[in-house]
Amino acid sequence: MKTLTVFTPTYNRAHTIGRTYESLCRQTCKDFEWLVVDDGSADDTESIVKKWIEDAVIPIRYIKKENGGLATGYITAFANIESELNVCIDSDDFMPDNAVELIVNTWNKRGKGRPDIAGVRGLDFYMGGGPIGGYYTDLSEMPYWELAKTHSGDTKLAIRTDLLKALPVMKIYPGEKNANPSYYFWQIPQKYIMLNENLCWVDYQPNGMAAGIFRQYKNSPNSFAQYRRMLLNHPAVPLKRKFLEAVHYVSSCIFARQWDMVSTSPRKVLTIAAFLPGCLLNAYVRYKAK
Repeated sequence: MKTLTVFTPTYNRAHTIGRTYESLCRQTCKDFEWLVVDDGSADDTESIVKKWIEDAVIPIRYIKKENGGLATGYITAFANIESELNVCIDSDDFMPDNAVELIVNTWNKRGKGRPDIAGVRGLDFYMGGGPIGGYYTDLSEMPYWELAKTHSGDTKLAIRTDLLKALPVMKIYPGEKNANPSYYFWQIPQKYIMLNENLCWVDYQPNGMAAGIFRQYKNSPNSFAQYRRMLLNHPAVPLKRKFLEAVHYVSSCIFARQWDMVSTSPRKVLTIAAFLPGCLLNAYVRYKAK
């Protein structure tokens, strides 16, 4: 069995996924397999990936599912991954040639057999540029949420599969396709080995999830309320951050018509304090999502 699964949730990315595939073919370490989770693509993704499977340059598994959004791609991947570690590489992004080698070697030398370690955390780089959010200033081992205090950019997680499989499956609400997969990562208490290396070249697409965040807040309010509720109840989230989460929580509940937002909140006083700012945020999101 391979040490690492690189999984790629994809939807209508036949024009970019070839770049992802080519980068995996160039990897200096072959101790991985590629799992492609096709979220109901209507383009040529299926025929393209099946041709690569026939070519047998790298081991590939392909799963096609009904369209349900990015988070359902993660859920499907987690249910089907069998390797010790896994990492998500989007179908419009690609890995540096030595990324798998960096992950596997770091894991084998510093993480394997340690129950306190969740995996390896490296950097995402802008296409042709530097790290998104800069380099880590602290390379000590730390859990997922600790880095949020000092680093605001995107990073890349190679995570122990057993930890993800042990978590309850995220609830997916009908008609909502923008649930945030980081809902899972916040719930893993183990620490990551910090790696100041590029593990992924990121190419943000105009219609990708990073774009149109205000439309996502409006179109998937139950999912975002669920996410904010989890953060409000998280013991490691500082009070200042929890107030901001409460503001977003109120806004999401208004969109979702969850009028019991106070009684269902794990931080009722904070939610009451955030009600007026949450109403203002809701109005702002409505304006930006036009």
